Amino acid sequence: MINGKVAIITGASSGIGEATALTLAKAGVKVAIGARRVERLEELSKKIIANGGEVFFQKLDVTKNEECKNFAKAVLDKWGSIDILVNNAGLMPLSFFKNLKIDEWDRMIDVNIKGVLYCTGSVISHMKEKKSGHIVNISSVAGRVVFPAGSVYCATKFAVAAFTEGLRQEFSVRSNIRVTSIEPGIVATELTDTITDESLQQFVEHGKKMETLQAQDIANAILYAVDSPPHVNVNEILIRPTAQEK
Repeated sequence: MINGKVAIITGASSGIGEATALTLAKAGVKVAIGARRVERLEELSKKIIANGGEVFFQKLDVTKNEECKNFAKAVLDKWGSIDILVNNAGLMPLSFFKNLKIDEWDRMIDVNIKGVLYCTGSVISHMKEKKSGHIVNISSVAGRVVFPAGSVYCATKFAVAAFTEGLRQEFSVRSNIRVTSIEPGIVATELTDTITDESLQQFVEHGKKMETLQAQDIANAILYAVDSPPHVNVNEILIRPTAQEK
């Protein structure tokens, strides 16, 4: 059903983005992968091509609106269509608010919120014009549940959840654009590497001891959503490790 379609995946240099690119390419999707670490994108491209897939890659900083627009234009110039957008790029430098890590707040807001807005804005006119498309936003269980040291991060993910529902209401019925929020619990990725608050070391270690989700588990959920029949709009998938309580 998605064979031959074109997908943009942000934050594709590792973790969920990388797994999603490989999974969609295996299903016959032409994948356009973007991230800041170009050398990682080159390695991923080689894997996709070796497996018989089609891939395009370009450096992408989602905090820069012009780069998002240029990326979408390059994909349209190459393949003539954008059918799926996976807004995966994100940061999670958790910290207690009292520690006033303002630079980290700004970075989270820029990547986790503005990046989603900019990338969606770069494809929405095209999808509206052709009256089809699928936008997948990676929110989090933190977009539903607030926890200590997560107030700013949770705020960004609550924003993604709200934005996703707003997109659905505006575009699904009127423009046949499906919208999905993927909400992972703890996943074994590089996400915790951005935590600089030393008081959270125990939290990080606890997560490492748990049998967490793998990036492939989330890629499978994304594949399920985008490969559903056209009349099915999978709005939300909340997925936790069995061992995660909250």
